[in-house]
Amino acid sequence: MSSGHSKSLVFMLLVLKLCSIHTSAGGNTNTTVTCLPSDASTLLRLKRSFLNSTNLTSWQAGTDCCRWEGIVCDTTTRQVIMLDLSEFDVKSRGLDPALFNLTSLRNLSLASSDFMGASMPSVGFELLTEMVHLDLSNTGFIGQVPIGIAQLTKLVTLNLSIIYASNLVLKEPSFQTLIANLSSLQELSLDGVDISSSGETWSIALANSTPRLEILTLSNCGLSGSIHSSFSQLHSLAEIDLTGNTIVGEVPEFFVDFPFLSKLDLTSNDFEGLFPARIFQQNHLRVLSVAGNPKLSGHLPNFPVENKLEQLILAGTNFSDAVPESIVNLRSLSVLVLSTDGTSKQLSLFGELPSLEVLMLLGSSGLEKPGFSWIGNLRHLTTLELYNYNFSEPIPSWIGNLTNLVSLELVMCNLYGAIPPWIGNLTQLSFIHFGQNYLTGKIPRSLFALPELQQLRLLSNQLSGHLEEIETPLSSSISFIELTDNQIGGSIPQSYFQLTSLEGLFLGSNKLTGTVDLSSFWRLKNLFSLTLSNNMLYLIDEEGDSLFPSLPPIQSLMLSSCNLTKLPSVLRYLNEITELDLSSNQINGVIPSWVWENWNGHLSYLNLSHNMFTGLEKSPSLVPMGSIYVLDLSYNRLEGDVPIPIIRSGRTDIILDYSNNYFNSILPSVGRYLGKTSYLDLSSNKIRGHIPTSVCNASELQILDLSYNYFSGVIPSCLAQRKLGVLKLRGNQIHGVLSDGIREGCMLETIDLSHNYISGKLPRSLSNCRDLGLLDISDNQIADSFPSWLGALPKLQVLVLRSNQFSGLITDLQDNDQIMNHFSSLQILDLASNQFSGNLPKEWFNELESMKENGNDDGQVVGHQINVEVGFYRDDITITYKGSDLIFTKILTTFKVIDLSNNSFVGNIPESIGSLVSLHGLNMSYNNFMGQIPSQLGNLTRLESMDLSWNHLSGEIPQQLTSLTSLSWLNLSYNNLTGRIPQGNQFLSFPSTSFEGNTGLCGNPLSTQCDGPDSTTPIISQEPSGLWQDRLEAILLLTFSGLGFGVGFTLAIMFRRFFHIEGWVGKHFCIRM
Repeated sequence: MSSGHSKSLVFMLLVLKLCSIHTSAGGNTNTTVTCLPSDASTLLRLKRSFLNSTNLTSWQAGTDCCRWEGIVCDTTTRQVIMLDLSEFDVKSRGLDPALFNLTSLRNLSLASSDFMGASMPSVGFELLTEMVHLDLSNTGFIGQVPIGIAQLTKLVTLNLSIIYASNLVLKEPSFQTLIANLSSLQELSLDGVDISSSGETWSIALANSTPRLEILTLSNCGLSGSIHSSFSQLHSLAEIDLTGNTIVGEVPEFFVDFPFLSKLDLTSNDFEGLFPARIFQQNHLRVLSVAGNPKLSGHLPNFPVENKLEQLILAGTNFSDAVPESIVNLRSLSVLVLSTDGTSKQLSLFGELPSLEVLMLLGSSGLEKPGFSWIGNLRHLTTLELYNYNFSEPIPSWIGNLTNLVSLELVMCNLYGAIPPWIGNLTQLSFIHFGQNYLTGKIPRSLFALPELQQLRLLSNQLSGHLEEIETPLSSSISFIELTDNQIGGSIPQSYFQLTSLEGLFLGSNKLTGTVDLSSFWRLKNLFSLTLSNNMLYLIDEEGDSLFPSLPPIQSLMLSSCNLTKLPSVLRYLNEITELDLSSNQINGVIPSWVWENWNGHLSYLNLSHNMFTGLEKSPSLVPMGSIYVLDLSYNRLEGDVPIPIIRSGRTDIILDYSNNYFNSILPSVGRYLGKTSYLDLSSNKIRGHIPTSVCNASELQILDLSYNYFSGVIPSCLAQRKLGVLKLRGNQIHGVLSDGIREGCMLETIDLSHNYISGKLPRSLSNCRDLGLLDISDNQIADSFPSWLGALPKLQVLVLRSNQFSGLITDLQDNDQIMNHFSSLQILDLASNQFSGNLPKEWFNELESMKENGNDDGQVVGHQINVEVGFYRDDITITYKGSDLIFTKILTTFKVIDLSNNSFVGNIPESIGSLVSLHGLNMSYNNFMGQIPSQLGNLTRLESMDLSWNHLSGEIPQQLTSLTSLSWLNLSYNNLTGRIPQGNQFLSFPSTSFEGNTGLCGNPLSTQCDGPDSTTPIISQEPSGLWQDRLEAILLLTFSGLGFGVGFTLAIMFRRFFHIEGWVGKHFCIRM
């Protein structure tokens, strides 16, 4: 919100400047100057390049171009000196080079024109040597800023800003090169332009090259490093906006010495240390925002009476919420944004600020209820925003006193109950946002009756009932309705299709029903965003082509789970679409080529997953999608080559998901086109061949999933040398040994190479992957000793080595001072089905600190944040749990498991396992353990699954195990246990199979009863079981003897194992014979 306010101010300044330009243009329209024919010809050619040139009605051949809209001519030379198209919404597929014939231009503004993802001309700008003011903001250009602009040495104003995505980049030329000769610059606006390649030298370059700079806006530019001391030379700076970068270090105190400084916006960076209190008292300062710098601390100083501060924005910092009494001296303060728990009585001092119009408070959802009743005294308040508080009550009644409110936001405030009807008395309200609360009941009719209402956002509540018709919809000023994620049922009211001012309608994730003709929405001529996903609607598309020429400017269309059976025919005519979601429908056939031909340059989000598409028209290997950042084609029936988008935007967080299809090949040079891709998922396809080494050219790739294909050959060693954080190659045909060339700085966090044919040893250079959290190499052919050296990795949480050829001892680590705290973060250890042997050292388990934590069971999900739009990528593993092989697609950090089954461990079960109190699963079956079950296992109160079967354990089952009230699966079968089975708690629910094969056990649930109520001795049947077993063994041996002694004897022993007869002997003899 704070950055939004500051950006609005910048926008208003820009508008004022443009208005002044138009005034001067209008002043020249009465002159007798006539334009040069060459200039007129150039302008007409430029007009023909626009797709909607009808907006330029005065641009007609044979008329004086000096009188055309947006044109100003020099009164002496008759040459065009100003071209301003910022108010004509022109569109073009590229900037016509004819523009550069206007070499006398001093003012050029193409702001807010749409060049549909085209690149700026690489040559031509250098011809405009008289240029003083150049404004190409929000023009839809992408790619490299041309070097010709760097040669416009007379520039006073340069604006290349982008509001939304960073599609422009300054790399060649660099930022330093661009401004090196622009010493006359007074205003520089590059918001959203990627200048990260400048490194930490950007502030030095500004100080050296732009001594006259007055206005500097570089928000969201990828700036890093600290602000250099040479920046203090820019004494003329009046406005500084560095929002949304990663600038570090302390806020320079030399800002105090900028005599004209009126605005300082450092929102959303990484500043730290103590904020210089003197800046608050700078004479001309009107706007101060340092929000979103959590390591920045400070306090509000004593404010003098003459302080002129108008906007104070400190939310998301570590500032003290102590309020000095002198706060009342801020007589001009109109905007206040703070982080506070809301409990301080000093906050009531803000109630005495006479000019306060905007109040935004951010809490921390603490247990205490905030005390905000004083806000009800701020009768001049027009905007109230409260975020993340624990009101634990209905919407407070004191809000009803704020009769001048225009905007009211109560978000994540734990509000419940119905929306009170008195909200309808706040007749000035135009914006209502009650999202992410627990509000219930129907939406009051009085809300829609508010005469000034423009936006109503009630997303993520528990609202129910049906939507009522809106009275007089044709005269309603409502532009946005957001009711996503509620429980609203019934049909969409007909009056919604008559809201002529409606721009956004968001009804997704409700219980809406009925059949809706999609063409009903095309009557809403201002509609640019429509979401109907995840309801029970049936969308039909029956309108003919006659309506298509008058379509609304739809940019975002979300129709997931709408029972569509075909692509809506209107789509190919929606030329401004940027986001399209048709996932989870029943659409079949091929994806038409107009998807990338018509929308290239502006389509940024395309989700066609979970349908029945079979291919792409023309079967392209490469598709032009210049602005795409999310492409999801997963869960279809697509065949052939994987279609790789050709991307020209500057974003480096591009998501490509082709998983769960029938693709069978991929371009060998695929990496050439993945330079800006951060996520690539090709899992569950039919792709064959080697992994293309060109993938290593994808320098921004963070997550690579090639699982469940037919890739063969070896793993390219270069994959570990990039930014790659997740490498998943599970279920392929990869063979050979793993490269031992992993260097320091490895960024891998997840490695899953399971279910392949990898041999050799684990590379010791894996220890260079200091962020490694999950390593799964199960079901391969790796022959090595236990990798104790992995224990030095501080973040290793999951280690799965099952089903390989690991062997040898797990040595006692306590004897080595260099391996203290080994495996301290480990939560899942799976060594099953290897050839490990020897005793388990009793002190080894004391190293597993994470399993000894006795916290709650909530935990975080193990995975990786992809980006804000897409969300979280979760790691998954397959382990044996409760007797079955289970795939865990969501691993909580509190889920702790040890599986040592199917090895050759001997000796006693270490008592130290009993200290792993957060353990959920323990499997030590199919080993050679002997001795008694340690009573200390009764300390594992969170244990849900324990398998100690097929060992040599003896003695009685410890009574302490009955305290394991979470235990739902237990297997102690086929040991030498004796005595009465403990009774009570979970033991009353276990079947007899949990205890079978222990001839000395008695009591429920076994059929063998103990001899007397207090006896631990079973009642022996007349025929000893051993005699019965001997007879059956003889029968089996004679039965199979006809097959030959070796085969017959082996099959007899295997048959014994199958029927659980002396199971351990059968198992070990057959497997290891």
